[in-house]
This record gives sequence, structure tokens and C-alpha cells, in this order.
Amino acid sequence: MKQILKYTKFISGAFLTGSLLFTSCTDQFEKWNINPNEVTPEQMTYDNLNTGAYFTQMVKGVFIVGKSADGVGLGGRYQITEMLTGDIFASYIANINTYSYTTYHNDHYALYRDWYNAPFNDAYTNVMQPWKSIVEKTDESSPARAMATIVKVLGMSRITDMYGPIPYSKFGTSIQVPYDSQKDVYYQFFDELEDAIKVLTEYSNANSANYMEQYDYIYSGNVAKWIKFANTLRLRLAMRISFVDKTKATEEATAAIGHSYGLMTSTSDSAILHQMTSFTFTNPLWEVSESFHDMRMGATMDCYLNGYNDPRLSRYFRPTVKDGGYHGVRNGLTGISKDAYKEAASGLNFDENSNMQWMDAAEAYFLLAEAKLRLGLGSETVQTYYEEGIRTSFSSKGATGADAYIADKDSRPLETYTDPTTNRGTSVSSSLSQRGIAWEEDVSEEIKLERIMIQKWLALYPDGQEAWSEMRRTGYPGFVRISSYNYTNEVKSNELISRLKFPTTEYSDNSQNTQAAVSLLGGGGDIAGTRLWWDVRR
Repeated sequence: MKQILKYTKFISGAFLTGSLLFTSCTDQFEKWNINPNEVTPEQMTYDNLNTGAYFTQMVKGVFIVGKSADGVGLGGRYQITEMLTGDIFASYIANINTYSYTTYHNDHYALYRDWYNAPFNDAYTNVMQPWKSIVEKTDESSPARAMATIVKVLGMSRITDMYGPIPYSKFGTSIQVPYDSQKDVYYQFFDELEDAIKVLTEYSNANSANYMEQYDYIYSGNVAKWIKFANTLRLRLAMRISFVDKTKATEEATAAIGHSYGLMTSTSDSAILHQMTSFTFTNPLWEVSESFHDMRMGATMDCYLNGYNDPRLSRYFRPTVKDGGYHGVRNGLTGISKDAYKEAASGLNFDENSNMQWMDAAEAYFLLAEAKLRLGLGSETVQTYYEEGIRTSFSSKGATGADAYIADKDSRPLETYTDPTTNRGTSVSSSLSQRGIAWEEDVSEEIKLERIMIQKWLALYPDGQEAWSEMRRTGYPGFVRISSYNYTNEVKSNELISRLKFPTTEYSDNSQNTQAAVSLLGGGGDIAGTRLWWDVRR
């Protein structure tokens, strides 16, 4: 990550909160602010011109891709906002680089200021602000607004699940923006998704044409697929709060599952940011792994994929240069020899022009499996949903042998993790789930949940943020502990990091509201070990 310092010149809180009030209202834009449900070629053109550029900005900003204004690739920015947060906390990957400006950092649970500032600031600039611009140029019945709102909920759900309370309901109403509690943020997510789904359903029922196709790099304007995505996102968020607010979770999950368009059911429904003739980007996972050589497979992935003889192993990671095997790195190492680990450990198996996964359809089946198990929702058995989740994951990742894998009663995660450079073994049997793959009906509900979450964790890759959230929510599937807890005074030994701290830019430029937000954390204080509202089970 040679250019990382260049990418850590973050937007100040003053610019962030001030610029949120910006609008681009001109007489011409007002003339174009029409009802997009009245579908004529001329009106569709106007709507696209009025909202398309902002929508594209949002699409590129959820998982950051593209280039900066000066033409520099944003792989380093993605590394900071995704890989050095959720991806390493989920132990999908581990850092093998050293940095001249900090010795201990996120991979040691010793949060580095500029890194934990970045996801927050970028989300408000790249997701919330363009969404607000779309709202200003559309009415409540606009499919453009509905699609943008779904993207906003996806993007900001990731942010609240990193930090907890965030400025949300009063966004854009003042220079210094108050924070909402995480519960209130989630309740607003549900309201927004319900409204967006209603608008898109009415549109899709009345129109067969694609909508805003040239600006939609996810589904190319296929509104029916946007509805399925929104329903699945709604179910994801419902299950997230199911241990702390079961009544609301059941209500929202029921609405998502029972909607006429349903959930994602096949790989063609997966939400994927596609490379297109009109839109290309360097895949940041390839860039950080194979160009920067900063990240390698995590030790937890090593133990699960190798222990289960998982056919997805070669789809997820590259064979090592050293011996052609697949090996991971323990998180939180110090004194790393980057040259040694980049040869001995497995890189991430993405190409320079690979698409970017937003949400895999396999997740829908694992959500359904848990919803059936714990809430009694859904028309199929828990086992059916569980096994279909595995099959869909294999299909989406191009792996074969799903049926044999599903029937495997014997394989278990590795009980010893072996460092690929020193060959030193570490017992991990007590920190990893030791469940087999094959479904067992005559076991407790808790064991069934554990089995579901192991396979869900494997299927979510490479979305480490979602995997980290599910690990905190359920306590599964366990993880290889970071090398040492000596470098953090905020996370208890052997525990998983719980959150990012509020940005320092917020303390300097939105101080009163940020101080008030600390009280919304429930007494734990603004530290990495304070659990979020929905994290009540571990």
C-alpha cells in the first residue's frame, strides 16, 4: 500500500457536515423534476439526466471503486475502508505489511485514527450526499429515489454496524448534525425499505421496461431484481436485530419473505457491481493482494477451508508461490517479513477486472434457515434452506461438488493452525466451532444455528463487514485469536473487536453532537470494546 498516506487525507467534519446542505437546483433541473412513472422516452431521458450521475456516484461509493479526481486508483481507499476494518476483523484476511507512520493498528485491535475516520467520512460524501441530491430532484413516487434509497440503506447499514449511533434522520438539516441511536437508525431503515419496495413494485407491475438502465451497474435497470434485493436486505436487517428486538424482527422478516416478488433465489439475482463497456474499474481486492501484496488469507479461513476440504478454497484464494498449497496468516502479528509472507501465504483470487460482490443470493437461504429455525417463518424446512444456501454459494463461486460437501459428516475445521513461514503450530480447537457439515436434525436449536452460521460465514466471502457483524451478533463461527492482545487497552483478551470509534473529525467539527452520541452507546464509552445495540449475545 505504497500510496496509503495519499489516501488518508480525509474530508474534515466541517466540510462533511457543511457540504451536506449543498443542492444543485437550477431552473433547468426544476423543469426536469417530473414524475418518472409517466413513462415516455422523453421523460425517461430527463429523469436519467437529472438523477443518473448521482446514482452512479452512490453505486461506486458503497464499496469504493474507480479513480480519484487526479486519476489515481482507489484501491488504497478500499483497503482502508473495507480490508483494514471488517475484512480483517472477520479473519477473512490478514495484514502482512508494515507502516512507517504507525506500528500497532487495526489488525492489533489498536485502532489507527486515520483508518477509522475513513469509512464514516467517505459514506457521507459518496452515499448520503448524492442520495440527498436525488431526493431534491424527485418526488416520493420516483423509482430513481426508491433505487437510491435501497443503495443508501445498504451503504449506511454498514456504517452503523461499524460505529453504532450515526447522524441519519436529521442529515442535511443543519451544519452540525445530531446522531440517532442505532435502534432508531434501524427502524428508519425498515420504513425506507418498505416505501422503496412499494414504489418499485407499483412501477414494475405497470411497466415492463428497464429503468435508468445506463446508470445502473448492478441490475441494468431490472426493477424486479431491485425489489428482490431490497426484500433480502430487509430480511438481513431484520435478523440482525432478532436477539434484541424479536417482535420487530419478526414483523420485518415476515414482510420481506411474504412479498409478492420474494427474495433472491438464484445467482442471477445476486447484487453484483459489474464491469461494463461504459464502466470499468480495477478490482481493489486484486490490487491490494496482487499489486500491493499487503493482504493474505486469514488463519481462520485457512482452518475452515482446509479442514473441510472445501472446493471453494481454490475459488477464494491463490496457491502459494512457496509450495503451491493454501495457507493463511494470523491476524495481529508484529515484526512481519512481508517478503516471506507474500510467498508463503495465499493471495486473494480476484482478477484485475473482476466484478464486485454486493450481496450473494446464497445469503438469502441462510437468512431463511435462521428465520425458520428461530422465528418459524418460511415454507421450507431449515435443512432445505441450509443446503440450498451451500449449493447457491458453490454455484455463484464456480465451485463443484456441492452435494458431496453437503453430505460430509466427518470433516472438521483444523485443530492446529500452522504459520506458513515458521511452521510453528498453535492449537485453535477451543476457539473454532467443531461442527461437521452434514445437517443433523436430532440436535439442539443452538447447534443448528451454529452450523448455519459456519456455512453462512464461508458463503459471505469476501464481504468481511457482513461476516464481522454476524460473528458479533451470534458468536459464531469462532475465530483464531489475534496474535497478542498486548497492543490494545480497549478490547478484552480473547474477545472479538466490537466497533470502530467515532471519527476524530467528528469530535473536532461536530463536538457537541458526538459527545452526546457517546451516551447512546449504552455506557461502554467510545472504545473498540463497546458492544452495539444488537450485540447482546456473546
